[in-house]
Amino acid sequence: MERKFVVSSSPHLRTDETIKSVMIDVLVALTPAAIAAVIFFGYRALITMVITTFSAMLTEAIILRNKNIFGDGSAAVTGLLLAMTLPPAPPWWLCVVGAVVAIVLGKQVYGGIGSNIFNPALVARAVLMVSWAGHMTSWISPVDLTSTATPLVSSNAPGFLQLFTGATGGCLGETSAFALLFGAVWLFYKGHINWRIPGGYLGVVFLLGLALDGGLTGGLFHILSGGVMLGALFMATDMVTSPVTTRGQLFFGIGCGLITMLIRFYGNYPEGVTYAILLMNALTPLIDNLTLPRKYGEVAK
Repeated sequence: MERKFVVSSSPHLRTDETIKSVMIDVLVALTPAAIAAVIFFGYRALITMVITTFSAMLTEAIILRNKNIFGDGSAAVTGLLLAMTLPPAPPWWLCVVGAVVAIVLGKQVYGGIGSNIFNPALVARAVLMVSWAGHMTSWISPVDLTSTATPLVSSNAPGFLQLFTGATGGCLGETSAFALLFGAVWLFYKGHINWRIPGGYLGVVFLLGLALDGGLTGGLFHILSGGVMLGALFMATDMVTSPVTTRGQLFFGIGCGLITMLIRFYGNYPEGVTYAILLMNALTPLIDNLTLPRKYGEVAK
């Protein structure tokens, strides 16, 4: 009778991880890409990242009436991810508008963190792309900081080494595949993401590029160019807007890759990552419902 069975209130499964610790890990993982952007595009890239990140944090702090502007860190992640989808030197007001849209329309309108249906940074990018396409497609060369085109719309495609290292035009987070992969290793190590979504995404992009655009060269080009690497590693893997089931995550990644390539080959936009992930975000509840594991002991009808 001395050893009593004590039942406490839920939750019974606990972890040392918090929202803030996870968000800090994501910021750490994005640091290599941020450093690469500054190295290739100079101080203007740093200004863009600072404006979007600070504006996102300030907007959320005002809405939540939180005196701690950093909060749980999710607004900072949203702001930095938004910067990764912008050209190196957009107007300052475009950065502010994008950050406000990301927090208000992409996140808080649904009830805040954990309740949003779509990736907030991609919601903002979609709005900015529709509203100010000229500013969103003003690229500069990372070598001499002159106007240039992205590899997806350029007649003189850069070599694979340039695409891998980042010495090519594009958005801040789209140029250096090496920096994105290097940062994503930290997320894999911490267990925040797994292989299913990135693997399904990149696998489909490679196979369709292989089949429809010149074999091995086409497959590698489509993986390394544009926002595929950023989308597969940091956007599609968002815990809130992606499926929770293992099969669902794989289907989600495959769907993102398929829609991306359909837009690239048959759509009006040269890039389809943003709209592919947003469309699959909308299907996430359905995917989870269709891929729920069978209950233990359940008998099929």
